[in-house]
Amino acid sequence: MKRVVITGAGTINALAQDVQGTFAAMREGRGGIGPLDIRDVDRLNVKIGAQVKGWHPEEHFSRQQILLYDRYTQFTLHAARQAVAQAGLDFDGHLGYETGVVLGTAGGGLTTQDENYRAVYEEGKNRVHPFVVPKLMNNAAASHLSMEFNIKGPSFTVATACASSNHAMGLAFQMIRSGACRAMLTGGAEAMLCFGGIKAWEGLRVMSTDACRPFSLNRSGMVQGEGAAIYFFEEYEQARRRGAEILAEVIGFAMTSDASDIVMPSKQGAARAISGALRDAGLNPEDVGYINAHGTGTSANDKTECAAIADVFGPHADRLMISSTKAMHGHAIGGTGAIEMLACLLALREDIIAPTISYEEPDPECALDVVPNVARQARVPVVLSNAFAFGGMNAVLALRRAP
Repeated sequence: MKRVVITGAGTINALAQDVQGTFAAMREGRGGIGPLDIRDVDRLNVKIGAQVKGWHPEEHFSRQQILLYDRYTQFTLHAARQAVAQAGLDFDGHLGYETGVVLGTAGGGLTTQDENYRAVYEEGKNRVHPFVVPKLMNNAAASHLSMEFNIKGPSFTVATACASSNHAMGLAFQMIRSGACRAMLTGGAEAMLCFGGIKAWEGLRVMSTDACRPFSLNRSGMVQGEGAAIYFFEEYEQARRRGAEILAEVIGFAMTSDASDIVMPSKQGAARAISGALRDAGLNPEDVGYINAHGTGTSANDKTECAAIADVFGPHADRLMISSTKAMHGHAIGGTGAIEMLACLLALREDIIAPTISYEEPDPECALDVVPNVARQARVPVVLSNAFAFGGMNAVLALRRAP
């Protein structure tokens, strides 16, 4: 089977609008969570989020494009342009036919949906813009990526709630490894920080009103974020032949279903996904040095994830470093796994383990090394990235240092 490497990365999130700025924030343990600046915020109980500030679409897109692009599509294109520029490829000729796009999102064009529901139901309008459907559909971002870069291979969107990005990147990895494609643009995006998006999540009673504190005994819930991260995956031999800079190698992937509850996580389902990724990569538990945890800051998720890690890694669990970067960039739902992949690249490329900030009190049921509050210098050969979603959807990726 083909080996798969990452040769391009791009992002926009609450920490920064590029990869290096995001790396700097993670090194410094700087958070992007703050007061929300959205319409009707006074009607919300939850008034905080990890919002992308200082984003001006007109600086990046034409007026006609903005009419077609929901906020999540704008984020996707901005991140993808960075990734493609770093990869240093164009897609003319055969490469365009042998490259695909697979992205993750949960809400898709939710901002567009929210705006148009408001127009019809609150403002009493009887018409909406003719571009509403192509703007809000979940595959809009993938379609626009294919058109912008002349990518004519398989292009589609995965929607598995909070595991969407990891599923997308895992499928991209498998498609290249199998020989179905030579390269893939992959990752995910989300822009759910609108009135309807927050109000819907409030109903679940899992949201914090003050801070995200993963693994801390005094946690009070998750905090939503937004943004995108996009990567260029390609065959290792192709990257080597053209002298591309390799950021990391993707070496394993596994996905499982809990088949038990629509919202409560399962230790067994998470553990099977982690074990499956190790097995797929040909790894022993002691080979792994760092795990970017799903770590939402809810009691159910934090305790279940720690228990699953302890089960899989046994005595080695006490020597693992585990952190949740959601305390910094928020929980970007379908885009969160892609943004969190940046912490994995930071560990593999710069020997920096991003911290779990806002950690205040040890939890006996999360008694692992969660790299509290301060980034750590450490050289790790292999990392895992966990994603566990509502509906019992689990997806885990394994990466190692560039060959």
